[in-house]
Amino acid sequence: MAPRTRVRSTSLLALSTALGLALVLVTGCGDGDGSTDDSGRSGDTVKEGPPVVVVTTTWEGAFAKAAGAQKVKVIVPQSVHHAPDYDPKPSDLAAVAGADFVLYAPFEPYAAKIKEAAGSKAKLVEVNLDNDADKVKAEVARLGALFGTPGTAAKWAADFDAEYGRVAKDVQAAWPGGKSPAVVSQVFTAWSAKLAGATTVGTYGPEAVTPAQLAGLSAKKPALVLDNAHMSTGTVLPDSGAHQVEIVNYPGNDLDLLPVYRNAGAELKKAMAKAGGSAG
Repeated sequence: MAPRTRVRSTSLLALSTALGLALVLVTGCGDGDGSTDDSGRSGDTVKEGPPVVVVTTTWEGAFAKAAGAQKVKVIVPQSVHHAPDYDPKPSDLAAVAGADFVLYAPFEPYAAKIKEAAGSKAKLVEVNLDNDADKVKAEVARLGALFGTPGTAAKWAADFDAEYGRVAKDVQAAWPGGKSPAVVSQVFTAWSAKLAGATTVGTYGPEAVTPAQLAGLSAKKPALVLDNAHMSTGTVLPDSGAHQVEIVNYPGNDLDLLPVYRNAGAELKKAMAKAGGSAG
């Protein structure tokens, strides 16, 4: 998913006001002199134990959990499809103020504002949100190194490889007629085409599909259209005969990334069964 990149100025104004109040409340609960160490914590105590990680969405949260983070606070509720439109609450800012790391994506430009308004000493980390298997493992390994949990990240990657391989094999066994299906993919769902072993004949988005693009993509005669459920505009290629699959990028509140692949695999199998029936 790539939510809208524009953030409402009114949202940021409200954010700054609310966070200013949150900062007063947070600092008011600290030690009398209000001094902090490099971790952003009051007094001279040295932080021990696992890092406290605040993430903007469940997507970053799943990456953090896979990398070994045990204390993860998610700011944007899973029900919000477009994270940049969310207005953080004072309680969100209080969580940021006590964080060691704040994870965000480039299309969530208010993340730096959140950190600044909360007065946090946390390390701000930009995450490449892409469910492509190789990119996921690279990001998880990078975060594991940052968190000091490389062993946990490596174990997760091994478990991920095994489950990803199982799902991919299952999906590819369902190819219509035993042949790799031709697909058109939204740019942020290309990972699901790779999972399915599909033949990508065209891509679209994140901008709206123009009439010329529509004609060109339809001419490719794809069996499937892999749409982005988080920014769908309805049927992408009407009258093309292609079966549209809604691909979900975001994990659930359990911050488990593996069900994203299992669910995508199940939806792909259903669509390929329909495509096979149509061809027959």
